Amino acid sequence: MKLENKHIVITGATQGIGLEIVKQLYPQNEITIIARPSKRLDELKTNFERLKILECNLSDNQSVTTTALKLTANKDKKIDLLINNAAIQYTPHFLDPQFNYETIEQEITVNFIAPCLLIYHCLPALMQKSATTIINVNSGLGLVPKTNSAIYCATKGAINIFSQALRSQLEKTNIRVVQIFLPLVNTNMTKGRGVNKLSAKEAALEIIKGLSNSQNDIDIGKVKILRFINRLMPTLAQKIMKRV
Repeated sequence: MKLENKHIVITGATQGIGLEIVKQLYPQNEITIIARPSKRLDELKTNFERLKILECNLSDNQSVTTTALKLTANKDKKIDLLINNAAIQYTPHFLDPQFNYETIEQEITVNFIAPCLLIYHCLPALMQKSATTIINVNSGLGLVPKTNSAIYCATKGAINIFSQALRSQLEKTNIRVVQIFLPLVNTNMTKGRGVNKLSAKEAALEIIKGLSNSQNDIDIGKVKILRFINRLMPTLAQKIMKRV
């Protein structure tokens, strides 16, 4: 895919990997960001004047639906690339005193339901072009879970299965469904956890590079090793990730 003169819609773009993707693609493309109001969003508006902004609370299903309908209200406005990048992660175990069960619904909604809703409502706009792409940004934890962040791991596993099924549903259309499986990346979400993390800029560059080939599942960095081990020795992969 040649990423020039495209209309790109992206969530989770006010920081981290999403912001780096915007920086890379902004000069040659039209970009619409879906994000909740924040100081970071205001800074984006200032630094990237051509950006189009749709304010949305991804943890609220009605807000997501309303935003998607605004995005697709103009029937002549097509979408070339929909990138579901936003995600949240809570790390406490269920048995930890600080675990808050009220975060369960929020995590599932932002990480799984919101992408499903956006995809559904954007399908008409995506089907107007000869070749379009849906990108679901996933994680190695969607292949093999770790001990912490059980809900996060479950949502990433759900996105993996959903993406495979959606790919089958859309295989006779013009829409390609791609998953990006990321390793531990140095972002605010992973602050204080792990070592030898991939930088957000490196991750963004790898994602953009991966889109130029015809792969449906694009493994970044250490995920390539994890997938290989999991294919040959799944029990070993589980033991490795349990200690992460």
